[in-house]
Order: sequence, then C-alpha cells, then structure tokens
Amino acid sequence: MSAEKAATIAMRRAGYYSSNTIGAKRVIDKVGDLVVAAAGKMPALADGQAFAIADFGAADGGTSMDMMRRLVRAVRTTEPERQISITYTDLPHNDFSTLFRLSQGLLGPKTDAPLADIPGLFIFASGTSFYRQIFPDNSLSLGFSATAMHWISNRPCMIADHVQAVGARPAERERFRAQALRDWETILLARARELRPGGRLALANFCIDEEGRYLGHTTGVDMFDCFARHWRDLYRAGRISETEYVNATFQQFYKTPDEFAAPFRDPDSSASRAGLKLETMFTMVTPCTYAEAFRRERDAAAFAKAYVPTLRSWSETVFAGALDPARPAAERAAILDEFYGAYEADAASAPDGHRMDYVHCVMEISKAT
Repeated sequence: MSAEKAATIAMRRAGYYSSNTIGAKRVIDKVGDLVVAAAGKMPALADGQAFAIADFGAADGGTSMDMMRRLVRAVRTTEPERQISITYTDLPHNDFSTLFRLSQGLLGPKTDAPLADIPGLFIFASGTSFYRQIFPDNSLSLGFSATAMHWISNRPCMIADHVQAVGARPAERERFRAQALRDWETILLARARELRPGGRLALANFCIDEEGRYLGHTTGVDMFDCFARHWRDLYRAGRISETEYVNATFQQFYKTPDEFAAPFRDPDSSASRAGLKLETMFTMVTPCTYAEAFRRERDAAAFAKAYVPTLRSWSETVFAGALDPARPAAERAAILDEFYGAYEADAASAPDGHRMDYVHCVMEISKAT
C-alpha cells in the first residue's frame, strides 16, 4: 500500500478497538471450530520446525486472542512439544503497543493467563500490509484473518455524494470493484508463496451476501447512509468544506461470494496455478450485540451510548483523515465529536432501526502438497 495512494487506515488506539468491537470478537469465536479443524488437516511438520500462525490485519489483537489460545491448545493436544509462533500483522501505524500489552496480560480481562505465558509459544508482530508477502516462502502453517480484507490497497476515486462504495454511483462503484478484484488476487498470491505445502488459510471477510445484506444493512436503517447523512449535515451547516465532505470516502469494498470464489473456479487463474484450492465457503450474519441488548432492555439512551463507540472504533480514521490538517487539533476533535454525537442522538431518538449486524463470507483455502 503506497503512501501516495492510500489513506491512513487505523483502528482507534489504546485498546479502544477491541474493547468496543464485541461483534468482531463474536465473529471470530463463531469460526473457531473451522480454524481449529483446519489446523488438524495439515501434513505433519518435520521435527524441530515450528507451527507458524499468522493473524493478518490483527489491529490490537484483542478480538482474536481467545481463539488463538484455543488454536494453540488444539495443536498441543496432538503435539505437546511442538513450538508455535504467532505473528500479528497490520499496517506500520497500527497500535502494536496495545497488542503486546494485551498478549502479556498488562491490559484486558484477568480471567485467563496471558497468551505470552504459554510455554514454547513465540509472539511476533509485522508492520507490513497484507498486500505484500510478509513471511518467507513455504514457511507459514496457518493464516487467519477476520474483518480486515475489505480494506483495499488504494482509493480509485473519491465518492462524490456518499462515504462508501455501497452508496456510490454506478461508475464509482465499478472502479472500486475493479480495484478490489485486483487486490484479492494480490492477497491470494502473497499467501500462496508464504504457505507451506498443505498449509491453510481461514478467512472471515465482510461481504454482500446472497440476500444483498452487508455490514449495517440487514434490516431497518442503513449504517453507511447514516454516516453519509450526518457528514452531509456538517457540510450544509458550513462546519466542513466541500473538499472535506468528499474526502470522507472509505477505502473499502464488499465483495460477493461469487467474487471471492471466482479465482478458484478458474483453473487458469493465478491463484489456481499457485496451488490454492477453496475447500469451504459460506456466509453468515452475526447479530448486533447492542441492538439485541436494546431489544431486551428497551433503554434507548443506553443503547445509543454503547452502540456509537463501536462504529467510531473503526470509522473515525476516515472522517478524521478527511478534515483539513491545517485546522487546529482541538477544532478537528470537536467536529468529530459533533458528528458522532449527532449519530448518537439519532440512534437514541429512533433506536429500533439501528443495528450493525456483521455479514461475513467465511472461507477455508488450502495449498497443494
């Protein structure tokens, strides 16, 4: 991802991301059986070779830490003495400090022993985009990624009157789609080089499913339409400029299952020629934790106060990056607080329509032996 073409992509720091994205953790917990089963299908490693695991696009690592504990236990059940490595990867400006503090037990719940205390487990991090090869050839046993690969390598254009490709004009959306399909091939080829023969990928990516559902668009209010409306209100009120309005364009694209599967269905594709095979694919919807709690408790203010921070944890970087850096920092912070405050007031006044259900395409991919 080049600095010239890419927006700054980062989750909110200091543990804010994992502590406010309960849904993302639930997605990972739901695919835990598939991940553990994938690890058990691999050919045996040579003596003295570590079982190498990667978490691509890990953010602060908090959402996948319980699954990593489970995965390590599964490997050790069959090979008690096998050394294991986990490498968390993300972009260079990721909050790796929080990641290491979480793994060392210096942050987060104290109910489990720190991940880093497991004997024979070695934890690393790589500040490298998953659009590049991160590991040496034929060295990775299991690659995992959840809720990360919808971020594309660059924005092919700005979206004139919306914030995400789901609401873009047809010509704009097609440019995002073309970029996303090229990027998917790039990701697969990098992983094919890294995986050892018989190695596997377990991926859970945002998608547009068979019923046209996507993140925040399953029923009721469309989350991205809300983002666009409240950002447009700031522009109409003169709080932000036209350039700042347009620059709030998410560097994302949600592929369909057919688009994910296309490289594997073509025997002449670069992914197929590299030995990759799609073993399993299905879509799933994970209900919004906050909306489900509201259905039980019917406290609109409490719902909105809990709900909006989970949106802010992953979206704020887009809106902050759209603001003119010449503005004083306090002014930029005030605009962002006003923006998310308006969203919170909107959700509190009509809570029944608001929900951020997660919609994922889950895949297990193998590399030929």
